[in-house]
Amino acid sequence: MRVQVISGPSQVGAFPPPMPSSPPACWGDWSPEVVLGAGSSGGLRLPDASPTDATLYAPRGVWLDDERLIACDTGNHRLLLWHGWPGHDGAPADVVLGQPDAVSEGPGSGGPRQGLHLPTGVLVDPEGRLVVADAWHHRILVWDAIPTVTGTAPDRVIGQPSLDDVEPNAGGDVDAGTLYWPFGIALIDGRFLVADTGNRRVLAWRDGLPLDGRPADVVLGQPDARSREENRGGPIGPSSFRWPHALAGDGAGGLLVADAGNHRVLHWRAWPEDDLPADAAIGQPDLRSASELPYRSQEGLLRFPYAIASGPGLAIADTANNRVLVWERPTPDGSPADQVLGQRDAASAGENRWEAVTDDTLCWPYGLCRHGDRLAIADSGNNRVVVWRRRAAGA
Repeated sequence: MRVQVISGPSQVGAFPPPMPSSPPACWGDWSPEVVLGAGSSGGLRLPDASPTDATLYAPRGVWLDDERLIACDTGNHRLLLWHGWPGHDGAPADVVLGQPDAVSEGPGSGGPRQGLHLPTGVLVDPEGRLVVADAWHHRILVWDAIPTVTGTAPDRVIGQPSLDDVEPNAGGDVDAGTLYWPFGIALIDGRFLVADTGNRRVLAWRDGLPLDGRPADVVLGQPDARSREENRGGPIGPSSFRWPHALAGDGAGGLLVADAGNHRVLHWRAWPEDDLPADAAIGQPDLRSASELPYRSQEGLLRFPYAIASGPGLAIADTANNRVLVWERPTPDGSPADQVLGQRDAASAGENRWEAVTDDTLCWPYGLCRHGDRLAIADSGNNRVVVWRRRAAGA
């Protein structure tokens, strides 16, 4: 049974004049390189009634490195893995995880040991392990090696007592080792972090993946490990979250957290070893504001930023503004983005630019991964992943 995934407002469909022959100046040297999932046929393509190894439905996470590309095919409750570079648009995946085959869909297919329920975050750690945020099963899954066979079951679980358990907060009260809708994961300077979105906090383990079941060393965003109130049960501030969704390092020992529900990205300039306030906010005028201003110029603003990626530079998926902001340095410190991908300028925000769906438009981008000169974007509202590439200077 297909479960509806709400990615954003419905597509608005007028088709004004075609794209200019040259890309807007705000893209800099960036342009789309390959499109996976739905093609760019001019209109929004709805997800297929039956998925294949080449289709996506509302993808919300993506990973890219030298050896592979991995997409969280969230609406189909599965992962798609491409071993090696997918060399052309629409290339089929090599491996499907979370379903028994490439044509099945539905949450928890085959039971909790095999199935996924809205996977949203993915990474490969330095030991070659595949790590996935299985958000609505309230857990993190780990494969000890990258699977090469469709339907391979995970080897380990974080946040639940066993692979058979899927209750929020492990069926009990919240503590430093439980999870409720963990949407984002990251490895930063040897630390493992989880955006524990439903508990409105970030958990951090200093020594990498907690495969021994130990509780988190740091609980960020709540006064203690047993609290889970939105914005700490009070007003918005430098120590609170509404919907923490994604995490990244700043390249200088600090931390960035996409606090999507408060329309901001929080920046700790030094690693927070305790529940400390952030030093700065991107997308808001100060650390106590959380305004959403959709009917004006969006220059300098964010609306529901659901993803961030660093290394090199910094990228923010400004999801409700249907764009990705790119800085060539990892700590913006109030400076405007160097590039605005998906829109013609820094003020605009329309879904697919209120035009046709083309390779270079965006509709509710939900996931990002930067690797070298490539930036993979989970373009959720368009049911696809688009890899953009930055051309070398003078190319």
